[in-house]
Order: sequence, then structure tokens, then C-alpha cells
Amino acid sequence: MSEGKVFAIIVVIALVIVALTLFVATTPVGRAAWNSLMYDVKKADDATKYETRKQVEDTCRSMMASYTSDKLTYEQYNGNDSKEKQSWADQAKMRANKTAASYNEYVLKNSFVWDGNVPEDIKKSLEYVQ
Repeated sequence: MSEGKVFAIIVVIALVIVALTLFVATTPVGRAAWNSLMYDVKKADDATKYETRKQVEDTCRSMMASYTSDKLTYEQYNGNDSKEKQSWADQAKMRANKTAASYNEYVLKNSFVWDGNVPEDIKKSLEYVQ
């Protein structure tokens, strides 16, 4: 192969690389394709990393414990004649419901970590305190 052909091939490869880079960096279609690819890579990484799974499970367990504590506090003091104790119940109910909303959203956003194999002690959702 002559030097001219080698040079031409190198120039063509360089132009293709520059064109792809510009396509990804400057067009919505290119950016969407790149983001989709990177999301799939991140999803696969997270699904296979023990640390990620452990962190999600630990966070769920912590939120469940907080929810249970607030729910029990609500049940203990709800309907009490003391305004102070009724206030404790109302505050506990608000905290429990806020935790339930956060937990349900968190489980939904991280459901890919378990891929249908949720540990038995992790609830799929928390009910709101009525």
C-alpha cells in the first residue's frame, strides 16, 4: 500500500471520529442515543454491584424502621385528651406519611437493582397512615 493511501485512510478515520463526536455533542438525536447507551451501561453496572444493592437495601430498611417507629408513636398517642400528646401523634403521622412517600418513590426508582428478586424483609411499598 502506498503512503498516499495510508494517509487517505487515516484522514477518513479522523473525519469519521470528528463527525461522530460533533453528532453526539451537538444534536438532540446524538445526545439521546449517547444518554440511552450510558443509562443502559449504568443500569447493568448497578445491577451487578453488590455495594449498590447493599446500599439500596440498607436505605430501605432504615426508612422502614423510621416509618414503623412513627406509626407506633401515632397509634400510641392518637385520640389522647392531652393536646401535647395529640400533637405528638399528629407530628408522627406526618413523618410516617412523608417517609412512606419517599420510600415508595425510592423503591420504584431502584427496582432494577433487585430485578424482581426483592428480599423478603423489604416491603414493596409502605401504606399511608390514615
